[in-house]
Amino acid sequence: MSIRFSAFSKSKDQANISLLGTTAMLFEAPGAFDLLTQKRIWALANEAQGWQGIKEAIPGMTNMMLTFRSPCEDPSALKERLLAAWEKATDWKIEGKTIEIPVVYGGELGPHLHDAAKLTNMSVDELVNLHANRDYSVFALGAHPGLGYLGITDERIWVPRREVPVLSIPAGSVSIGGMQTAVSASPGASGWHTLGHTDVEFFFPQKEKPTLLSPGDTVRFRVERIIP
Repeated sequence: MSIRFSAFSKSKDQANISLLGTTAMLFEAPGAFDLLTQKRIWALANEAQGWQGIKEAIPGMTNMMLTFRSPCEDPSALKERLLAAWEKATDWKIEGKTIEIPVVYGGELGPHLHDAAKLTNMSVDELVNLHANRDYSVFALGAHPGLGYLGITDERIWVPRREVPVLSIPAGSVSIGGMQTAVSASPGASGWHTLGHTDVEFFFPQKEKPTLLSPGDTVRFRVERIIP
């Protein structure tokens, strides 16, 4: 199961907890959008997954969604339990794998590389070097099966979402938006800036473990070449 995540509109001081109809509850963490907060989300999801009546605890970008096996009889009590568990949640370390992803930057499959370079006031080579020259943590999976939200990019290449989204980008598109980067696991619309493309596959619906990426994994981009 996947949901669309938002990490830029939460309270800085206190957690926000809301019901999603009668079948789910959303916990939005307070504090900074960073890896430490995300590790606490992983710990909270691991704890809540074992609670009675919980069908699934799904970590998002500094948030977590609980789905119920049946409508929650006492939402207030569950909210209090979530808040108490959050206070106890610690820096949960996942021993994830490291995946290297070769990327061809620019060209027909990297149509926004030059746009992003202009927005950041740097050359294409400088932008590519900053994008590829660091390790990224997989914060969460979402939007569509297999897509991993990766962070955090160098602040010098933070760019806003595109004013006009692209109706369809191919699977394997490597994009940036805000302080995050991602690789599309399937074709679809996108409001991010697509820098390039990889032939690596991320979603295998017929396998027992259908996604290449998991929360806690590390992703490294390798520059295969740059098309001017």
